[in-house]
Amino acid sequence: MTALLELRDVTKTFAGGVLGRERKVALERFSFAIDSDRPRVTAVVGESGSGKTTLARLLLGLVPPSTGEVLFKGCDLHGLNAAGRQDFRHHVQAIFQDPYEVYNPFYRVDHVLTTPVRKFRLAASKSAGHALIEQALHAVGLQPGEILGRYPHQLSGGQRQRIMVARALLLRPRLIVADEPVSMVDASLRATILGSLRKLHEELGISILYITHDLATAYQVADSILVLYRATVAEAGDVEHVVQAPQHPYTQLLIGSIPRVSTLRDWAAEPVQGERDSTATGCRFADRCPAAMPRCRTASPPLFQTAPNRAAACFLYDGAPALPEGKVATVLSAETARQAPVPAA
Repeated sequence: MTALLELRDVTKTFAGGVLGRERKVALERFSFAIDSDRPRVTAVVGESGSGKTTLARLLLGLVPPSTGEVLFKGCDLHGLNAAGRQDFRHHVQAIFQDPYEVYNPFYRVDHVLTTPVRKFRLAASKSAGHALIEQALHAVGLQPGEILGRYPHQLSGGQRQRIMVARALLLRPRLIVADEPVSMVDASLRATILGSLRKLHEELGISILYITHDLATAYQVADSILVLYRATVAEAGDVEHVVQAPQHPYTQLLIGSIPRVSTLRDWAAEPVQGERDSTATGCRFADRCPAAMPRCRTASPPLFQTAPNRAAACFLYDGAPALPEGKVATVLSAETARQAPVPAA
């Protein structure tokens, strides 16, 4: 079965330094696929600089890979003709972090809703299009009478972000790439927005790639999770198992950093050490890892499959079989308790 969207052995580097002579690796030898027939909610987590946003931009076709391929329905995303690009924009939608910058301040917010209705011919008449927009706004908890006709600055950040969810809903896409969609929204509205995304998945069979630094919200909405550290995969698998019993030392550090209600300070037992040279060989987490072994500093660990729905890139699991290159999607697509209906053809 051809994947809806796939990254195949992708590396993305950016130029930096004086005259662009330095190279920053944002994502390295990364392979990942979104199934076309099994919609899921997958969370991608990691600290700043781990490659999360670069992954989103590659999947959305906003930047080309330095090496490797980005494929939409088996075809090179950056080589699609006009019809192919239209199909891609219809089936792959984005929700970005900043709920203000995506708006043109000179247009009323209606513009971001009426434009896709018109361009993708979603309604046969203006009145039918208006009804479609009202239905989408109701689905994300907004009252059309309080939203339509206003300018972006007249609405709250939570309202603006929910309008973007409604915009994605209008198109009935196959995939929504949500890059930190609630990080700039009040805590009181985060559950509402995340609940709307989960509802789209469960009721309409839309796959969601939820990119975040917040493990708590990832656990709340996702079926599976992908943990990135410095441009590579540290751990992947079923969200329940990864969060409840993390295997990679970096994931354990992330879980340990979640604030707990306590009268005592509950800091991580191990001090966080300095970042290591990106040009060095070996595991990229070795200099921060309390379980580091001599081999960790000379060899890079593959992803070891520790269970049917789990994998960790750590030599602590050397006895487990190593996943073939680019097969991380096999552990992410393993059966879990949460399943969504298959979308209608």
